[in-house]
Amino acid sequence: MSPITEPSHLLNHPLVSSLQLETSASQFDGVPKELEHAVRLETGRLIQAAGILLRLPQEIIAQAIVILQRFYIGPGSLLESDSIVRLNARPSAPQLTECDVAAASLYLTAKPSATPVSPRQVLTSFAFLSSLQPGSMLSHDTEDKLSSSWHLSEGEYEISRAALYVCEAQILRALGFQTHVALPHTLCINYLQTLDVFQSESGPLLAKRTFAHLNSALLSPQMLYLTHQPSAITTAAIYLAARETGTKLPEVEWWEVFDVDREELGFLVVALRSVQGFASAEKQGRSERKVPMSVKELKEEIELR
Repeated sequence: MSPITEPSHLLNHPLVSSLQLETSASQFDGVPKELEHAVRLETGRLIQAAGILLRLPQEIIAQAIVILQRFYIGPGSLLESDSIVRLNARPSAPQLTECDVAAASLYLTAKPSATPVSPRQVLTSFAFLSSLQPGSMLSHDTEDKLSSSWHLSEGEYEISRAALYVCEAQILRALGFQTHVALPHTLCINYLQTLDVFQSESGPLLAKRTFAHLNSALLSPQMLYLTHQPSAITTAAIYLAARETGTKLPEVEWWEVFDVDREELGFLVVALRSVQGFASAEKQGRSERKVPMSVKELKEEIELR
């Protein structure tokens, strides 16, 4: 991943190379690609749900998910990449889980922001979400259950906090302390205003659908936030939302104004449309079984295949 050297980093960020995407550390360690996708989807959903419980801005939640994806892709070669198996293979390392790494991503992302959260808040939220049955992560009464009757014991908290700090250090080391993430959300309203969509009755609905696609793209198995710049993702989300809501956009090739060509636009639109199908298929295929989060659970899952 190349370093940030231009002022335009506020709107762009480094992208991963095709070599980095060919084979991940998890696959090299024996985790099938389909299972790896399931784990990444689940960790992304955990970060999203924990962020909602902690009342964090969507910007922080999105950055945390991207940071987690970057961590597992690594800075360069496969040998430099990380997986939960490799993290636990280090000498004197505590037994870490995918939840620990996801929690660390959210914690370190929120730390320098205007809405920092304490280790106890983050760990309590993740532990609570991990205790829920599959499919109930974002039910309406989740927040009430957490606030009224759920807490970590002091012993559990000390163990979890140690794991959190280890994961935070590993993430920062792997990323070279380069945690900047440029999000398409910041461009979205400007693009919509440029296209003058708010003059139509369907303008607010178009904006809502566009932001929904930007958020669901965070969970794409194709890791769109690592492979495309925010301007391209925003443009594709607007294009798809306009098709879905019947909102009329300029008949000219307006996406070229935002430096997006037709080929990239087409790829991203297809990718955005496929996220919901991917998530639904994963949910149906897994039924009541939880996604494996520890090395032990991963090995057990692989043996069942």
